[in-house]
Amino acid sequence: MQVVQVHEGDGPVILAFPHVGTEVPSEVWARLNDEGRVLRDTDWHIHELYAGLIPGLTTVTATQSRYVIDLNRDPSGVSLYPGQTTTGLIPETTFDNVPIWSQPPGAADVAHWLEAVHRPYHAALAAEVARVRARHGVAVLYDCHSIRSEIPWLFPGTLPELNIGTNNGTTCAPALEQAVTQIAATSGHSWVLNGRFKGGWTTRHYGRPETGVHAIQMELSQISHLGAEEPPFALDPARATHLRKTLTEILATLADLAPRLAHS
Repeated sequence: MQVVQVHEGDGPVILAFPHVGTEVPSEVWARLNDEGRVLRDTDWHIHELYAGLIPGLTTVTATQSRYVIDLNRDPSGVSLYPGQTTTGLIPETTFDNVPIWSQPPGAADVAHWLEAVHRPYHAALAAEVARVRARHGVAVLYDCHSIRSEIPWLFPGTLPELNIGTNNGTTCAPALEQAVTQIAATSGHSWVLNGRFKGGWTTRHYGRPETGVHAIQMELSQISHLGAEEPPFALDPARATHLRKTLTEILATLADLAPRLAHS
């Protein structure tokens, strides 16, 4: 079973796609209920949205659904947002708190899929971070996500279109955070820095600016690029084209700033 696809680029920016996968092993599929089989909380079309935006990008893309195991959760099971509603390593419900299992997973399932999917994905991602940093003296890990714009179980109201996470400024150099927020502020999209989503385990685990590894999470509200946030979750060409312009500017700016960080 191939759990991760890697494309090696020659630039300093790495795109991670932990939640675009829609493959589900047969033994997991048999235990999902009808709601679970919708795979509602997939980051629909995100890898397509970012495809070819700037030259030189490295991409690390998961193939398995987050319902198999969530690659953006701490493997120890510790909550990323203590005291707030969230889902775990293997989600028991959708983001609307609707059960997804006819036969819920247990501790043995978590242990198995950690070994079979979570660890291989992060081994591949860590290898790319090391390769890019060795080449450029710096690596910028940009963790790509999306989520429905209104999910009362997780957050009140409507989510901004661009949700930038740096774990309160700890996972990347201030210059990178400032550059991304400046672009967001003039993009015509609603945005927030370190709002409900401050960066998941990937951003927090890899983002060590003092070692030359900078990490930023971008959580896109799906209303910014989908026709509707319900099945079949189709990409809206006009919205996607508008959003891709902003994402191109962000990635190009990060790639341009990276060499300066390496020599600062």
